Amino acid sequence: MIEQITPRDLPAWLHAAAEDGAPLLLDVREPAEWQAASVRAAGAELLQCPMHGVPARLAQLDPDRPVAVLCHHGGRSMQVAMFLQRHGFARVANVAGGIDAWSLQVDPTVPRY
Repeated sequence: MIEQITPRDLPAWLHAAAEDGAPLLLDVREPAEWQAASVRAAGAELLQCPMHGVPARLAQLDPDRPVAVLCHHGGRSMQVAMFLQRHGFARVANVAGGIDAWSLQVDPTVPRY
C-alpha cells in the first residue's frame, strides 16, 4: 500500500524519511505545469521528471532512497508511486492533493491552475 501524505504533513514525513537516506521530491507533472507553479520542500531534493519519462530514468533513481511523488492533484503521482513500489523502491509516498493542495494548505502564493 502506498503511503498518502498531505502537503501539510510532508515536512514531518521528510524528516522521518531522512533516517533512510536523503529524501527525493519527484514532481511528475509536465514542463508547462512546472512553469505555471513550482514548489520546493525543505529537506528534500527536487527532481522534475514528467510521468511518461520515469520508466526511462528508473535506473538513475536509487530504490533505497525515500521518494515523495507530486503531481497536480495526486492521480499521476499515485500511479508513479505504485510503479516505483513495484520496481523495488522501499519507501514511497504519494503527496495527496498534489500541488493544488499545496497551494491551499501550505503556500497560497503557489498559483492554482
